[in-house]
Amino acid sequence: MPYGKYQGRVIADLPGHYLGWFAREGFPNGEIGRLLALMYEIDHNDLRSLLLPLRAGEGLVAPR
Repeated sequence: MPYGKYQGRVIADLPGHYLGWFAREGFPNGEIGRLLALMYEIDHNDLRSLLLPLRAGEGLVAPR
C-alpha cells in the first residue's frame, strides 16, 4: 500500500475492515483502485485462500 495507515503493506495483507472502508467511501482511480477493489472482493467472498499458492511460489513459471 503506497500511502495511509497501512503504508508499506502488501495489498493482500490489508485488513478486511480497511478494504470495506474503501468499498463504502470509493476506491481511488487507477491501478491501485482496481487492485484494492479486487482484494475487497476476494476478502468479502472469503477467498483469501486463493492467494496461498502465490505466496508459496507454487504455480509460478520462471522467466525465460
